[in-house]
Amino acid sequence: MYFKKELAEILFDALEGEIPVQDLERLIEKPKNSEHGDLAFPCFTLAKVKKKAPSQIAQELSGKIQSDTFIKVEVVGAYLNVFLNKKLVAEQVINEIIAQKGDYGSQKVGQGGIVTIDMSSPNIAKPFSMGHLRSTVIGNSISLIMEKCGYKPIKINHLGDWGTQFGKLIAAYKRWGDVEKVKQNPIKELLALYVKFHEEAEGNPVLEDEGRAWFKKLEEGDIEALSLWQWFRDESLKEFSRIYDLMNVTFDSYAGEAFYNDKMDRVVKILMEKQLLTESDQAQVVLLEEEQLPPCLIKKSDGATLYATRDLAAALYRKENYQFVQSLYVVGHEQSLHFKQLIAVLKKAGFDWAEEMVHIPFGMMLKDGKKMSTRKGKVVLLEEVLKESIAIARKNIEEKNPNLVNKDEVAKQVGVGAVIFHDLKNNRMNDIEFSLEEMLRFEGETGPYLQYTYARACSILRKGNWQVTLTEKYKASWEKEWKVVSMLMNFSNVVNRACENYDPSQVAKYIVDLAQAFNKYYAEVKVLEENEERYARLALVYSVTVVIKEGLRLLGMEAPEEM
Repeated sequence: MYFKKELAEILFDALEGEIPVQDLERLIEKPKNSEHGDLAFPCFTLAKVKKKAPSQIAQELSGKIQSDTFIKVEVVGAYLNVFLNKKLVAEQVINEIIAQKGDYGSQKVGQGGIVTIDMSSPNIAKPFSMGHLRSTVIGNSISLIMEKCGYKPIKINHLGDWGTQFGKLIAAYKRWGDVEKVKQNPIKELLALYVKFHEEAEGNPVLEDEGRAWFKKLEEGDIEALSLWQWFRDESLKEFSRIYDLMNVTFDSYAGEAFYNDKMDRVVKILMEKQLLTESDQAQVVLLEEEQLPPCLIKKSDGATLYATRDLAAALYRKENYQFVQSLYVVGHEQSLHFKQLIAVLKKAGFDWAEEMVHIPFGMMLKDGKKMSTRKGKVVLLEEVLKESIAIARKNIEEKNPNLVNKDEVAKQVGVGAVIFHDLKNNRMNDIEFSLEEMLRFEGETGPYLQYTYARACSILRKGNWQVTLTEKYKASWEKEWKVVSMLMNFSNVVNRACENYDPSQVAKYIVDLAQAFNKYYAEVKVLEENEERYARLALVYSVTVVIKEGLRLLGMEAPEEM
């Protein structure tokens, strides 16, 4: 925010360069109460440097803040409260938004550095459940926010297409499978077989051995095992693609676990050469006592490799292939230990770039307070939720705006947006209780509320025949508009914070606040009234549409101009 920067530079000069300008800028706050000014600078940090009371420093600095941008400075205890020149600042902000449009709030902090994002990653041969929604929408939003901040994201769908569960599935298919049934409804039938396997295995432990044996065959390249696995994978990807298309989510790579099968021997070889492998109960492990972590299992006693081996191979491949500046893993918090071990093993092996790997955890999607479980058949299918949400949105449009031209397209934008926003408005670490009713509410802090606010603002612009007239002068004091202007001014700060913390909820909360401030303004001010302030007010409405639309885009949502 350039006004913060300007204030920081004035303070830097006043302090004769004793504190770096970037540090001063970081200390500048936005007061919670607008009566306390637009910017506030706390002087506590300066007390050690100046060896004076913070309140005395505040008093001394107050007389040195002179600029057309800042019209008033008040000292309250150790705080310098600074008031901005509303007319000057508002016109600068509005003009910037009009000029930059969707690029407003963009930053170059990433300097084009590549960031790999491991996200979504459903297991093949299992339905795409609500449990996979979180990694998908959080990862997608983080990629869009990082791109806005100047990074180049590479989205990787690290499919769960390998492991013992496929041995179990093949064993179940060989015992009870019906080729025609699977062809007609692949995922539903494969899930039923998977659930049946676990139910039967409780009373018949031999089945577990059978499953392990089939997976061993798969690892050894058995033709029958491989062809069944390939069939399960192809059918799953067709199903997943349909859901990703519905949500408008794309990927740069679908390299799943199986992709790394021929890359794991190298990992084992590296760990052996570095003398990091230790035998424990006939298995090969890397001890991590110094890091205060349990041993990382690399190879089981039967020679089969594990998740850790595969993820180490994936990390090496991604660094060598993409030369990432950051490698992000958007995976549930229950995998935190796994990623701590993964990073620790890489560091121990001398790969300093492991510092650039970040696990981005999130809470669970619960049903009736419990985790959803595929093996117990307790699962809510994402596609069904999306379709139901779209159907409800379509019904609402039919009731409230039957003459809307592109009803189906808008229903999809609203229905899908409702599901995405319900997730992203929450801090990602919170568990979310699945509730279709809550998700599809069309008032309050919801996706449809934001989309409706945007559509309403577009309607005002149409009625006002809004067009940018660069020769037109703003004839407004900006007093009534100031709350909305000051929020628009803060957009790049919010984007930056969301990027630093890998936290889309910062953007979600911001656009809710902006929409509420705008709706309050619109209720109090007659925007379309013919007077000298009309052009300025329409310019403000246009600026709000630009920022709400861009905020929704960063969450992976669309903004219909009519609803």
